[in-house]
Amino acid sequence: MSYSDFKTLDDVKSQFGISVSSSGSLFKNTKNTEQSEQLNNILEENVSLALNINTEKARSELIIAPVLVEVRKLLERKVSLFSGVEFNVDEKAGLNGYCDFLFSQSPNQIFLEFPVICIVEAKNENIKSAYAQCVAEMIASEIYNKKHSHQVTYILGVVTTGSNWRFLKLENNTVSIDFEEYLISSVPKILGIFVDVMNFVTEKKTYIANTLLCSQ
Repeated sequence: MSYSDFKTLDDVKSQFGISVSSSGSLFKNTKNTEQSEQLNNILEENVSLALNINTEKARSELIIAPVLVEVRKLLERKVSLFSGVEFNVDEKAGLNGYCDFLFSQSPNQIFLEFPVICIVEAKNENIKSAYAQCVAEMIASEIYNKKHSHQVTYILGVVTTGSNWRFLKLENNTVSIDFEEYLISSVPKILGIFVDVMNFVTEKKTYIANTLLCSQ
């Protein structure tokens, strides 16, 4: 069993004892982050091409990857981005296999450390069908961080077809699914969410470290 074997949210809920909420807009107060001229030109050229080719590979390479690379650039390469990496946390629980994309709260691009954002490409353009896999990867990330004594307030999950993006948040054993679904035409909002989340977890990490230092 692996991440992709989780087919429904009920599968994940029953195995890991989490709850799921799907009400409200999680990022309604998040400000837009304008894309670079380079990304604007890339998407202007690539989006229609990817949608006409209409394969998962085309959407991944031509839309999703350029957006995620832009996020890393906006964060001054202080985070790392991984694509198609093996992430084995608990094989008995099915928390193993390959992840489409992962963001790590570490600039180390050689090997994966401290995953905080899991991005899953929806199969057959069906966003909901990928929720379970995404949540399983989020749970694995939370477990991994705890094992390595890495304090993270929450894990962000993203399910995307390239043209559509939906965000999830795992916090206190509850998964919240954003009521909003963002189109690639709203890329400033999509970038804003990524940047806001990564800045938040980085600031939280610094706060915790400073608190520990003060208490010693």
